[in-house]
Amino acid sequence: MPSVYEATHEYAVAQDQVDTLFPFRERFLFPQHNGENVVYFCGNSLGLQPKSVEYLMNKELRDWAKYGVEGHFQAGYPWFSYHSIFNERLSKIVGAKKDEVVAMNALTVNLHLLMMSFYRPSGKRYKILMEAGAFPSDQYAMESQVRMHGYDPEDAIIEITPQAGKHTIEDIDIINGIKVAGDSLAVVMIGGVNYYSGQFFDLEQITKAAHSVGAYCGFDLAHAVGNVPLQLHEWNVDFACWCTYKYLNSGPGAVGGAYVHERHGNDPTLPRLAGWWGNEEKTRFQMKKGFIPQKGAGSWQMSNAPVFNMVAHNASLDLFDKAGLDNLREKSIHLTGYMEFLLRQITHLSFEIITPSIPEKRGCQLSMLFDNNGRKVFDTLTEQGVVADWREPNVIRIAPVPMYNSYEDCYRLYNILMSIEL
Repeated sequence: MPSVYEATHEYAVAQDQVDTLFPFRERFLFPQHNGENVVYFCGNSLGLQPKSVEYLMNKELRDWAKYGVEGHFQAGYPWFSYHSIFNERLSKIVGAKKDEVVAMNALTVNLHLLMMSFYRPSGKRYKILMEAGAFPSDQYAMESQVRMHGYDPEDAIIEITPQAGKHTIEDIDIINGIKVAGDSLAVVMIGGVNYYSGQFFDLEQITKAAHSVGAYCGFDLAHAVGNVPLQLHEWNVDFACWCTYKYLNSGPGAVGGAYVHERHGNDPTLPRLAGWWGNEEKTRFQMKKGFIPQKGAGSWQMSNAPVFNMVAHNASLDLFDKAGLDNLREKSIHLTGYMEFLLRQITHLSFEIITPSIPEKRGCQLSMLFDNNGRKVFDTLTEQGVVADWREPNVIRIAPVPMYNSYEDCYRLYNILMSIEL
């Protein structure tokens, strides 16, 4: 792809014409504004619906009507093992082995289940380290976890903040914070990509630092999965969880996902909350006392698969397989770079891009921090058919998603911003 950008409509259209991923745009349904597709830059909050969802949902409805309870074994995708159809595809997306991942529950539910296993404070090792300004659910989860063990969050939770005058956190400050905490640290739990700034942390080095002081290391990958390259197994990450309704396009409230490194997943002595779907399959229906965890992340399952909730996930992961992760990342770097270039041409609106400019330190989200009038700009964009994302106190988040966004989308946003008068 060319390295020189141009702020022209002709350039944007030309890029779309040579983009091998451009046809995937036609596999999604766009909301409408005045009879045309909106300019949709909100995939960091909710991805668009794949057109194949309707067909797959109707297929499950037909199987339910046809088979009733026998659909657990006779449906096209048998419901008994429905969750397992995701393992291989998810393992590629997060860089794990098939048995190290599982589709289940929702993000914060999975985070609590994993923390029940990995946050086991003892003696002076009771602290949790996280980034300041983490997504509220992560903050609430960590607060409640330490309180359940009788600790005060003000003491037990260490928050790493940006340096003075900066909006993002240096990886070295997280690593140094881990070293300072030393043997008081039980768990490091960081959001892989910060929801507010769009910063992608160095998960490999953070994991190494955590392990060097004897702590577990886990990540909330809500804004990372399907967005940035991940190699959780290779990086030796202990655990992680994510949602699938953002970059994985699996619908509102869609099934979440979890990763547990095989050294933990295959350790039956590691405590976990037990449910019948996490029991080994060969004895699951014997209805006996005594939980016997199956191997891998699947042993953290508690209930049978919510099949209808998983249908869109199935449709979306098929598209990821067809598009290819390397291709998506290559386009993402160039498309986001183009969007950044266009935004920097806008001088009459007072804002700064607080997302790192280095491609390796971000995914496709760009966060625009306004000095003032940010809400007016956002409302004007909405009136003009742009779907972006507002975050208090004064940030507009936009996400040029490589699966369905185009270069022309980026130019259209730029053109609208250029026309705004305040």
